Amino acid sequence: MSTEELVKGILQLAEESAALTAVARDKNLSFDVLQGATFTISSLGGIGGTAFAPIVNAPEVAILGFSRTKVVPVFDGDSFVPRTLLPFSLSYDHRAIDGAAAARFTTCLASILSDLRKIIL
Repeated sequence: MSTEELVKGILQLAEESAALTAVARDKNLSFDVLQGATFTISSLGGIGGTAFAPIVNAPEVAILGFSRTKVVPVFDGDSFVPRTLLPFSLSYDHRAIDGAAAARFTTCLASILSDLRKIIL
């Protein structure tokens, strides 16, 4: 399998996620569909979670956890302006992922989430 075949675009990921969500909501998600993942994304923000430490479920190697967004005052050099913050944390298995690579990933993700136009560039 080539690298191009492994890489999915944001639209393809969104379509696949929507299809799986529909199947899961109908309670028709089969057990085999839940197998073989290497990375999980979890969110507690919808139920009010403000921070958490997601736990990696073996054999997966990482989990990204999102908390509830909040508007806070941020100093921009001249004054305080309201800014929406989205807390997230990444837990990973150090046997599979180098800590420096994980730090670069979270920095890149924060940059993309701060300006979603970067997704389409």
